Amino acid sequence: MRNLKAKQEKFNRILPFLRKLYPDIRCELDYENPIQLLAAVILSAQCTDVRVNMVTPALFKKYKTAKDFANAKPAELEAIIRSTGFYKNKAKNIIGAFQNIDQKYNGEVPKEMDQLVALSGVGRKTANVVLGVAYRISSGVVVDTHVKRITNRFGLTKEQDPVKIEQDLVKILPKEEWIDFSHLIIFHGRRMCMARKPNCPECPIQKECDYYQSIS
Repeated sequence: MRNLKAKQEKFNRILPFLRKLYPDIRCELDYENPIQLLAAVILSAQCTDVRVNMVTPALFKKYKTAKDFANAKPAELEAIIRSTGFYKNKAKNIIGAFQNIDQKYNGEVPKEMDQLVALSGVGRKTANVVLGVAYRISSGVVVDTHVKRITNRFGLTKEQDPVKIEQDLVKILPKEEWIDFSHLIIFHGRRMCMARKPNCPECPIQKECDYYQSIS
């Protein structure tokens, strides 16, 4: 209990620094509606948001509704998304997910975690992104590679499994911070706390960072 309280206090010290550093946080995938966001997040697996954003204009011009994606010809969809990597599997997942959405949910992306994770190619991370970004529903904390790396460096968790990391974070963070925290950490991971060469000397959070303390 004392350890949990210490982590909550550390989070409360870290949060103001992150908010000051990144006042304009947002999902960096380009989308206009939940259908586009779901497709983009599926494409973002093991791929950068920049690359996905290069692909989606043509994708969203051709496929506008859940039914459009559900009825897509695999070869045509694959040709558009090829540069995102693992394109055959991603095309299969997108078509499968939207077939389910078209048939079961009247073409609307569902707003329930259990319904989302039942879709083809959708795990907790993807579901949390869609719920948090498209609907502002706090169902959990998005744990991507940045969140995994940086929450470990901060000392908020020692876990390596994304599910266990999320379980730790939902105990530490107030629910109203679950959505924004992930965006803040992702921004920090892309701009300051990189995997290979973190910019520790210029990081204003260094005093709260276990990783920095271990190398200094």
